[in-house]
Amino acid sequence: MKKSTVSPARRRLIELMQDIHYGSIECLRIREGEPVVNPPPLGVRDLVLGKFERHHPARELSDFELRDALIDLFELFDRERDVDIDRLTIQAGLPLRVRVRVTPAA
Repeated sequence: MKKSTVSPARRRLIELMQDIHYGSIECLRIREGEPVVNPPPLGVRDLVLGKFERHHPARELSDFELRDALIDLFELFDRERDVDIDRLTIQAGLPLRVRVRVTPAA
């Protein structure tokens, strides 16, 4: 799967993760399997000492093969369809961990 094959909203999310590089995206809504980018979710950048890169190297590429972590994230979107993500943790421009709230069954 390549960046060019995903929806514009998913491409924008990829670019946001690359821009953050290390940190998180908070309050990310997924509706009908697509990230809601308008209004944009809150991006939080961690400044990791010894890893000061201005931007992710793939950000300059117009197209590239998606890494397994991105494919897994998009498969989660396809499976869950409508979910509110409290925090999507980003490491080296890639999704690392997804935190969602769950409501216990009554």
